[in-house]
Amino acid sequence: MAYVPEFRKTDSMKIGVCISLTEEQAISREKLVEGPKMVERLGFDGLWFFDTIGRARALPDPLIGVSVAASVTERITLGTCIYQVPLRNPVELAHRMMTVNLLAGDRLLWGVGAGSTQDDFSAVGEDYEGRFKKLRAALPTMRQLWAGDTVDGTNLQPWPEVRKGSKILIGSWAGSIWIPRAAKEFDGWIASGHYTNIDTMKEGLERFRGKGGGTAVAANIRVDLTKPTTDLEGMQGFTLECEPVEAKRRLDMVRDAGFDHIVLVVNDASEANLAAVRALAD
Repeated sequence: MAYVPEFRKTDSMKIGVCISLTEEQAISREKLVEGPKMVERLGFDGLWFFDTIGRARALPDPLIGVSVAASVTERITLGTCIYQVPLRNPVELAHRMMTVNLLAGDRLLWGVGAGSTQDDFSAVGEDYEGRFKKLRAALPTMRQLWAGDTVDGTNLQPWPEVRKGSKILIGSWAGSIWIPRAAKEFDGWIASGHYTNIDTMKEGLERFRGKGGGTAVAANIRVDLTKPTTDLEGMQGFTLECEPVEAKRRLDMVRDAGFDHIVLVVNDASEANLAAVRALAD
């Protein structure tokens, strides 16, 4: 399962957590329904969901996860990081997102991207090599449909509450040509700490801000406060897999870089562990 809470610097970096259960942990109805309530109760700012289909273990459908969370919480941001648009038909997806938008409203940050794992595309019979072309075509099509336009003979008759569409954030690597588009055409940019160090993430953020970009999210930052601290230099990616004092210092590095949200990936979904992670922001 993968859902996420958030933090803030800029004096108020929002702290989000993504709970990614291990293979030994099973998803359940209780975790889907009660988990978001616990995240909100512990004081996190947001809850985010991953999107995978063809990999080793199943995660909840992110749009259903967002819809459930929207129904049982009141204030937290709800987001996806990253929803793989090219895996879906854009008309069907636009229709699904109308309902998600109705439930989540302005709390939704829909992080989207082209995808980076071929297994997901193979699982649904989609062309992996053509994913960027499909993403470029799908996003304006969905925006037209949400606005009530007819596209290739189809009009979804969107309800008034959803005609403005979703807030769309583009997920990409720091050197990506998508950063200027994220700044100029969409509502934000999502950086990944999975294979990227903090300096590269900061460089990407500077490019994004330099193009006039708005909301910036640092996502896919793994947290494990039980691990011994090791030097960040030479590590693949940027993590908070270290002792609490060092984890707090690294969290401040992301805050000081100027990100608006951070998405922390946690494997242990117990209340005690989530409370310890939340305490890093205090």
